[in-house]
Amino acid sequence: MVAVVIADIVRSRELDDRAGAQRAIASAITRVERDAPLAIVPLTAVVGDELQAEYDSMADAAASILLIRLALPDGVDCRFGVGVGEVRPVELGDRVIPEGPGWWAARAAIERVETMQQRIAPLARTWFESAPTADASTRQSIALANAYALARDQLVSSMSERTRRLTYGRCVGRSQRDLAADEGVTQSAVSQALASAGSAAVVEGFFALRAGATP
Repeated sequence: MVAVVIADIVRSRELDDRAGAQRAIASAITRVERDAPLAIVPLTAVVGDELQAEYDSMADAAASILLIRLALPDGVDCRFGVGVGEVRPVELGDRVIPEGPGWWAARAAIERVETMQQRIAPLARTWFESAPTADASTRQSIALANAYALARDQLVSSMSERTRRLTYGRCVGRSQRDLAADEGVTQSAVSQALASAGSAAVVEGFFALRAGATP
């Protein structure tokens, strides 16, 4: 089973420059795939504001989603539904349509996180669902992933654009000194920004995902 992702742009109809937002998302995806190429099929626009991707595992998907969120500029955000289950591509002439329980679960997941944003968790951006036939172990893994995603999204959604840049840099192994030089600030300022935003927990979570990811 693979982890498949459906993403869309948060409040896309309210954006003054939807084309610019889509370019910013494409740029973020390109950067992430350069720094941490985890996707079987990288996030790709399919119709309207929707994007789709495939990963070998939930850990790979969760790690990549984090980096994409950190790489996005202020004013542009996405939500992500991750489905775990079988994928059965359907060939229609010269096109291949993604299909199967994994994709149905991803669709249910993105609908769930959108509902949560409107009601109980405004800063939630990521949700995981399994196919109905998933075993108990997979369902438990999904529950743990969702508990982690809710806490992580709360931190990331509260960060400034600069703090997201710094957190991204730490995730991909850059030193605070190098990041300070890029930002034109002191290393102490970088350290304080990361500490006040809870970035250390986000970075350690990313490392934990990578340690448990597909070899």
